[in-house]
Amino acid sequence: MRFTKMQGLGNDLIVIEDSEKRYDLPPKAIAKLCDRHCGIGSGGLILVRRSQQEGFYMRFFNPDGTEAEACGNGIRCLAKYLYDHELTSKRDFSIGTVAGIREARLLPESGPVEEVKVNMGPPDFSRPRIPMLGEGKEAIDEVLRVGKEEFRATCLSVGNPHCVIYVDDVEKAPLNRVGPIIENLPIFPQKVNVEFIEILNPSEIKMRMWERNGEGEPLSCGSGSCACVAATARTQKTGRKVIVHQPGGDVEIEWNNENGCIYMTGPAKEIFTGALSREFEDTIDVISKEGTNADE
Repeated sequence: MRFTKMQGLGNDLIVIEDSEKRYDLPPKAIAKLCDRHCGIGSGGLILVRRSQQEGFYMRFFNPDGTEAEACGNGIRCLAKYLYDHELTSKRDFSIGTVAGIREARLLPESGPVEEVKVNMGPPDFSRPRIPMLGEGKEAIDEVLRVGKEEFRATCLSVGNPHCVIYVDDVEKAPLNRVGPIIENLPIFPQKVNVEFIEILNPSEIKMRMWERNGEGEPLSCGSGSCACVAATARTQKTGRKVIVHQPGGDVEIEWNNENGCIYMTGPAKEIFTGALSREFEDTIDVISKEGTNADE
């Protein structure tokens, strides 16, 4: 089994090409591949397959082996991978995901790919779509209680669930203490990603994130950045075009006024390619099977 290691703003990911749907990767196998001590090491794994509808279909797995609906950094990395590895010659194309179709544009318009602009679709603030239990149709700038502490939060889905919390100083935010508690609150049946944000001005925010089913605090998160801008724009704390500063770098997010979709623009880079040893492959119970051209 061959793989490619990529990263988007420090969010490192394994990409495995499986055009013929040969591999079945159980959660334990994915967790071993992502293990930073005894595996390749990564913050997640992308399995890319062919699709008769979109051309390509992406399945994204957290480092604990659970499958997630979407990954913003992952979409950018995969888009660059598809072009650089000559699976497509287009610089505008669609990628299917569990959360729906994502449209990618490679930048600049010619030459080596430096950035990728992705249409992440419209945000959804309705509780059933997050999902989130509680009164009211939405959770907009409401008080979230964690023990004796109170936080102002806006919750939404951008294909996966997010809880955006406003703080005065993001560096002092109790992310590592409070993040895992909020992630597992009973009001979030599928858990939730938690973002702490500091608003610098109407066009800039700083963000730190606690990732559900992940490794804790990643250096960056694409979908989390989209959720934060949708939340701050909805509550009129920022405009609709915002630079999101994260520990791993900056990403540009725009919530388009005309079609209601969120556009994310940021870098993607390839680190290295390799192949699993037969010895290691035997330890992770990868199941090889006959290929098929069926869609996901």
